[in-house]
Order: sequence, then C-alpha cells, then structure tokens
Amino acid sequence: MKTSTSGGKHEIQWTDGMQLDNLDFADDLVLLSQTQQQMQENTTSVAAASASVGLNVHKRKSKILRYNTECTNPITIDGKDLEDVKTFTYLGSIIDEQGGSDVDVKVRIGKARAAYLQLRNIWNSKQLSTNTKVRIFNTNIKTVLLYGAETWRTTKAIIQKIQNQYIVHIDIDDYDDDDDHDDDDDTGDDEHKLTNEQFNKS
Repeated sequence: MKTSTSGGKHEIQWTDGMQLDNLDFADDLVLLSQTQQQMQENTTSVAAASASVGLNVHKRKSKILRYNTECTNPITIDGKDLEDVKTFTYLGSIIDEQGGSDVDVKVRIGKARAAYLQLRNIWNSKQLSTNTKVRIFNTNIKTVLLYGAETWRTTKAIIQKIQNQYIVHIDIDDYDDDDDHDDDDDTGDDEHKLTNEQFNKS
C-alpha cells in the first residue's frame, strides 16, 4: 500500500502542514485525489501493486465518490468502470458527497433510538435505581450515538440533535431531524461540550 501511493503527487490538503492520500484499515482502503486523472493513476497503481503480491481488487465492491467536480469520466480497473455513488460507509461512518457530518449523525441517532427502544423494559423497571439506568444508558446507548463522533463537524444543528438524545424520556419522533437551521454556524461552548463527550464516552 505504501509503495503504491508514495509518489507524493496525488494527495489532498488535510491541514496546513499535512497531505493525505489514503485511509486504510485491514483490507478496507479509501484513496483520495484532487483530480480524475490522479484518481485513475492511484487506482491503477494500487491494483497493480495488489496483483504483484497475488491480491485482487474487488471491482464490484469498489466505488467512486466525487466531490465538487463536474468531471464524470469513469474510473476503471482493467477496463471495467467502477460504480459512482453519492455515499459510502467506511468503518461504520457514512461519507457523502456534501463532505459534512449530517448524514452520519442522522444514522447514529436512528441506531441509538433503536437501541434505546430495545431496552424499554429497563427504563420502566421499578427494581433498578436511576444510577444503574444511567450507567446502562451510557454503556449501551451513548456509545452507539457517539460512535465516530471524533470526526464530526460540530454545528449548532448537530449539537442540538445530539443533546436531545440525552433526555432519556424524550419522544424522539417529535423531533424534526430535517430542521437544519444554522448548519454552517459553528459554536463555542456547546462545541466544547460535545468534544468532551466525544472523548469521555464512559
């Protein structure tokens, strides 16, 4: 992997002093490039490097997501076009063509809601103390809700959605997930609160 992407020409700018050309974990790989030509070169290089050690890139499972580009030229492996998609899942997080966190947050809220409803008998139990219920909530619901939160872009809308999930007896169906006012307005104190939650999930 390092050999096939170490040319130093195809990265995207990640921070002021850092470029990023790929994300990889086990056999899952995400290639990052600034242009269609660079992506094709990266893809071809990875496919060739894989083949040289007896591995094959699964063409049907390989997807292309384009961001902020009008280029529609296909990316190919061995002459076969790879499928273009608007979203894909990487290590449990949703990546979409908008480049934000809204879709991923909405999915996490849905999963947390399902996990909460599965434990309704616990929340209604008269035998369990409030402290025990809070510990179960933190372990079984909060961790589901905040999975991948370290990478979220914290906006007012996202923070409001997350905070509403901490009200244990909230009727989640009454909350409008599509109310995304001030999506682009980053916050101060509330952002720090969510950041603390991101690193203190216990």
